Amino acid sequence: MRRRAAEFRRPQRRRFSGWIWWMLGAFFVVGLFMFVIHHHHHEDTFRPPLMETSPEIEEATESSLNYTQELLSSTSFARQLTDQMALAKTYVVMAKEHNNLRLAWELSSQIRNSQRLLSQAAVRGQAVSLEEAHPIIRKLSQLIYKAQDSHYDISTTITTLKKHVQALEERFNAATVQSAAYGELAAEAVPKNLHCLHVKLTMEWFRNPSLRKLAEEQRNSPRLVDNNLYHFCVFSDNVLATSVVVNSTVSTADHPQQFVFHVVTNRVNYQAMAAWFLMNDFKGCTVEVRVIEELNWLNASYSPLLKQLLSEEGTSKGEVNFRHPNAPSLLNNLRFYVPELLPLLEKVVFLDDDVVVQKDLTLLFSLDLHGNVNGAVETCLEAFHRFYKYLNFSNPLISSKFDPQACAWAFGMNIFDLISWKKANLTARYHYWLEQNTDRMLWKTGTLPPGLLTFYGLVEPLDRRWHVLGLGYDMDIDDRLIESAAVLHFSGHLKPWMRLAIGRYKSLWERYINYSHPHLRDCIVH
Repeated sequence: MRRRAAEFRRPQRRRFSGWIWWMLGAFFVVGLFMFVIHHHHHEDTFRPPLMETSPEIEEATESSLNYTQELLSSTSFARQLTDQMALAKTYVVMAKEHNNLRLAWELSSQIRNSQRLLSQAAVRGQAVSLEEAHPIIRKLSQLIYKAQDSHYDISTTITTLKKHVQALEERFNAATVQSAAYGELAAEAVPKNLHCLHVKLTMEWFRNPSLRKLAEEQRNSPRLVDNNLYHFCVFSDNVLATSVVVNSTVSTADHPQQFVFHVVTNRVNYQAMAAWFLMNDFKGCTVEVRVIEELNWLNASYSPLLKQLLSEEGTSKGEVNFRHPNAPSLLNNLRFYVPELLPLLEKVVFLDDDVVVQKDLTLLFSLDLHGNVNGAVETCLEAFHRFYKYLNFSNPLISSKFDPQACAWAFGMNIFDLISWKKANLTARYHYWLEQNTDRMLWKTGTLPPGLLTFYGLVEPLDRRWHVLGLGYDMDIDDRLIESAAVLHFSGHLKPWMRLAIGRYKSLWERYINYSHPHLRDCIVH
């Protein structure tokens, strides 16, 4: 084989000795080490100084993440999103009005995306970034422009929204009326446990002839007309509620043996009511139970209320059906006939069946009423408890005789001077106003409006602590006011014997119920 010429041969590869390689490796390691040291020194030099964490700084940090401020800022993306959402919601309504469901769906979808983004930003405590907000803002802007291009101009939008507002107001008013009607039905309805008690007491009345004999003897008791005693009247068809009124009144009195209660109920509940008060002793007081149907003077020829009830029934009979749905109002309106009911008495304290007495009420009988008929607590600390709230002052019959700013007062705990009542002939005045309101144009319902008219100018204001109202609807009554009150009134639809009662006040009523009584133990689950 021929060998190449010398000039064409590859040069022989030279090899470095081992010590040179070691020196190069050492220089590389030292250089790398110096670079790392220099880099860390540079970072330490320019690192911002650490600050001590203090409560003030932490509070400032938290406030810097306050999302409410972010929404209020005119330059934040969150503010832009909320503004666009408000406009987009308006166009959703407009699009639905014009049956453009596709546009309404697209707007709603972007609104949900905006809400989701704002919610995520609020949770993490960071502002909405441009990258997050831009796609949604851009899409919403396009849809809003599209809506505007569909001739949803400002005037059309305002007109449509005004119609919606009016429709919502009408629905709200209808719901308010319906709610009030349902509330009245619930308040008047007898719970199952109370119905059980009534049934058991009625059975006891027919099973025990001694109760009937004792009731007959009590009708002729001289205590019933003794003006040296303290007389109270309660008109109710609720046995347990009436029992609480009587029990709380005598429990807080120094001399309960001097108390006489005149209870009037209807024929359906008479046996249960009479049996209960004859079977139980209420610290020696006297409790008379009467039937409203047996009040011969209370007839359609005398009372416009009964005459109106007969006309509503559409009957020509002279007898009123006390099982008529409006018949319970007769017991409520019996408060206007106290002088006829108790003709030989001079002063009487009227108590509603939804009150609890906490103080001795005998002082009421010694109060100077200054010639007035009705001692009552005024309720005009708030503006809406004035005459214009209860009466129709657009009617000249009202506006010409009464001051719309006159202070209203409370029915439910009242001291009546029956002598002054008869002198002023107030029952006839009450009848006059009933006859003027046959079309219900002066007031709608209730006993307070005719009471305001009947006792106008003849009301003696009592100290507010005598009568505290609202325990049937107001959940925020001051504890100090409750503690100082002589009478607590569960006015409102949330009565204490109902499951819907306000729990905070229920014990004030229940402490005057003896749940160990056999009939109560069988009927009422406590």
